[in-house]
Amino acid sequence: MKRREPRQRQRRHIDRAFDALKHDPYFERAKPRGPAACPDCAAVFRRGRWQWGEASERARPHLCPACRRTKEREPAGTVRLSGAYFAEHRDELLALVRNAERRETRLHPLQRVMGLRETRGGLEVATTDVHLARRIGDALASAYRGNLQVRYSPHEYRVRVAWSR
Repeated sequence: MKRREPRQRQRRHIDRAFDALKHDPYFERAKPRGPAACPDCAAVFRRGRWQWGEASERARPHLCPACRRTKEREPAGTVRLSGAYFAEHRDELLALVRNAERRETRLHPLQRVMGLRETRGGLEVATTDVHLARRIGDALASAYRGNLQVRYSPHEYRVRVAWSR
């Protein structure tokens, strides 16, 4: 008679170590009724999510969460670039940041760079989403190595990424 392998115990919800979800104040609790279009960026709310495309004639104007964040100057993520390598290769690194933004924004209209700000000895990039900030930091670390630090805020929907070399 064949012996059965002992089945692995399935992981239960209680087994996972996780933090409580942080509330994003720009996340809309209710979906817009019917089709909607953002008057600022032309993103369209269709089939339950914001996406790029043509707005229907019935679409109502509705400001998307990314445009609301930009208008109120409340970034969800910040990426700080610094160091001697940054000073020498500023244009290269800035091109990498823009390419990462373009790649992400193509599929996810709510993930955008809000702005760039020169700081003493570096550059600060403000983003509308924590995922974009993390991806920019990962792209910098992957392409140019260096020191990458990612700090998620324990009480807010916010991330601070610092890259230096």
